[in-house]
Amino acid sequence: MLDQKQQAEPYHSGEIYHLWDFLLTTKEYLVTLQVLNNHAGDQDLKDFLDDLTENGFTPEEEQVESILSNAGIRLPPAPPDRPNVEVEDIPAGARFNDPEIASLVQKELLTGKMICSYIMGICVHEDIKNLFGEFHTLKEEYDVKLAKIRKEKGWVVSPPINIK
Repeated sequence: MLDQKQQAEPYHSGEIYHLWDFLLTTKEYLVTLQVLNNHAGDQDLKDFLDDLTENGFTPEEEQVESILSNAGIRLPPAPPDRPNVEVEDIPAGARFNDPEIASLVQKELLTGKMICSYIMGICVHEDIKNLFGEFHTLKEEYDVKLAKIRKEKGWVVSPPINIK
């Protein structure tokens, strides 16, 4: 992942902090995705959440964890996994609805893109800049996929149109 010259350069405190914080929030969000997937009733949304977990957040977690481990940095704790439950077992008043889940995930993708951009801006190591550029691009791709699902399902609430 990192070339020999990059590995020899020490990380500055901002890089370490933001990599560590990114890893912690990613670990926490993976558990959140488990909960949201338990609440989802729409199969397209469940498939999207599975794909996002498996091919989006999990590889990001693994790659950042590897960088920090190789640098000798103590890793943040991961919250415990949540059990799989059937959506019918969740009481109606306690359940997230599919449009709410899609909106929450879209907000997380937006926030993730901003964080990736920030980390790219503060990093000195080019390989980390490139890695977070890839994370940003992947989050954008998932954001577009989710926007399409939200439109197809009628879950987008548009603001009023001003015609003057």
